[in-house]
This record gives sequence, C-alpha cells and structure tokens, in this order.
Amino acid sequence: MSTLILINPHAAGGRARRLLLPLDEWLSSLGLAIKPDVVMPESLNEAHQEIGKRPLGSKIVVVGGDGTLNQMLPSLLSGKHVIGLVPYGSGNDCARAWGLHKLSWKEALAFGLNSEASAIDVGWIQLNHHDLHYFHSSLAVGFDASVGNRALAGPKFLRGLPRYLLATLRELVHLKNWPLKVQAEGHEVYEGDCLLASTLNTPTYGGGMPAVPHAMVNDGKLNLLVGGRFNRLQTLLMLPRLLIGKHLNHSRIQCTAFTEATLTCPVPVPVAADGETLGLATHLQINVLPNALHVVKKT
Repeated sequence: MSTLILINPHAAGGRARRLLLPLDEWLSSLGLAIKPDVVMPESLNEAHQEIGKRPLGSKIVVVGGDGTLNQMLPSLLSGKHVIGLVPYGSGNDCARAWGLHKLSWKEALAFGLNSEASAIDVGWIQLNHHDLHYFHSSLAVGFDASVGNRALAGPKFLRGLPRYLLATLRELVHLKNWPLKVQAEGHEVYEGDCLLASTLNTPTYGGGMPAVPHAMVNDGKLNLLVGGRFNRLQTLLMLPRLLIGKHLNHSRIQCTAFTEATLTCPVPVPVAADGETLGLATHLQINVLPNALHVVKKT
C-alpha cells in the first residue's frame, strides 16, 4: 500500500511545522524497506494535489487537527484512502473519538502506519441549496458556530478546551437566538427562537466538551443537539453542565439521532464544520454517509 504522511504546517498555531525534521529523522531510523513519503504543503490546493497523486486506497497519515482533516475530506473520500491521524490541532475532538488524543506524535504515527483501519460515518451538508461540504466531527449552527469562529481568532498560546471556553465567554456579550425550523427524518423537531442547533458525529466538540456523550462514529447516525431560547445568564449557568455532559436533561435541550435533517432560518445563521467557518446560511440539508471513511483508530 502506498503511504503518504501529510503535515499541515499551519496546524496548532504553526507548531506542526517544527515536526518535519524530527519526523523525517525518526522514520529514517526505523530502517523501513519502503519509507513513506513526507510532504508539508503550504496551501490547501497543494495538499489536495498531493493526495490526488496517490493511487486509490492509499494510506494517508494526516498531521494536524479537526480543521486539517475537514479540509482534506473531499480528496480523502474520493480517493477511498485509509486515514491515519497524528493529533496536532487546537480541538482534537476527532482524535478523542478515535482514541488517539493522549498519544505522543511518535506513538500516533506508529499506530497510524502499522494498524488496521475500520469504517466510520461522515456528515454531508448542502448550504443554501448549492454549496456542498463534509464533516467528520461536528456541524455547529448558531451560538456554538459563533464561538468556534471566535476561537479560530483566539490567542495562539491557548489550545483545546481553554481556548473554546474563552471564546464562549467573549461570545456571550453578543449572544443571539435565531428563529429556526428543524426537521429530522421528515418530522418537525423544533420551531422557534433557538440558541443553537448543531449536529455531532463524535461525543465531544469544542476541544473536549461532551455535547453528546453517547454519540458513536460508526452507528450510521448523526446526533442533532438543539438548544432552545437562552439568555446570557441561562447560557452561563448551562456551561458547567455542558462541561460534564449533564445538560441533556435540561428542559430546553433536546438530542435526536437521525440520518437526514433540514434546518431553515429566515435570517442568515452562522455555520461551522469541524471548527472551520462555512459562513452564513438560511437553509441546510444534512445527511449521514454511513461507513464512508476508513480510518485507523483505537476505539
């Protein structure tokens, strides 16, 4: 099997760039009969070109975080590649779901190169009836999308959950509810003012917040988390419950497993996939693609 190691030099605030030399030296020390190719493309277009050069079904080990993997998904899916992951991002919720987030880069790389793959589900989104996107971990709509956008612009010295908590507190000042209509499997789930209506494939988002603790990446379902109308104080009081996964029994929170859902809003609402902003939308179509991606994971 052809193997490529792809480093995103911009991941983790640019710290991933420093891995190129030690990673290459470590690979050389292994004395492999066929050494994997190592590339560090500076642009997204270059990264897609590098993946596009590989034969169908190659192994691609991505060094980066949730956003890196999200941006690579179109090429990874079309090439039917097997995906390994060296967690090197700000949130790393995908790595948590795959059981990789506590591994060193050497451990994660060795695991990605040498272990067998299994299939996981992927989310498919159509924005405003024409823009197509994918997500592997989460699709944020409303408040948490705004938080994610603020986290992207946050201080580089903060990573993971602290980065998202700071962004949440800052976004509270601008808190807004959106008039959303939410349908799943053709049935109405919610209609009215809404703080958020987000979809998760992994149990956590936002750098480890257990938004849907029971979510599984390989059950053929996505999970729609709807938060009704909240003011600033109510949102602030909800945050500790969210941090320990005890929010799902709140009267204004509901969680629904689905394979197909539609969200509409008369005013543009912010949207983000795997922490990457997708802009604003008034209509979203969301579907699960069961067993669409083959990945090397522990759990």
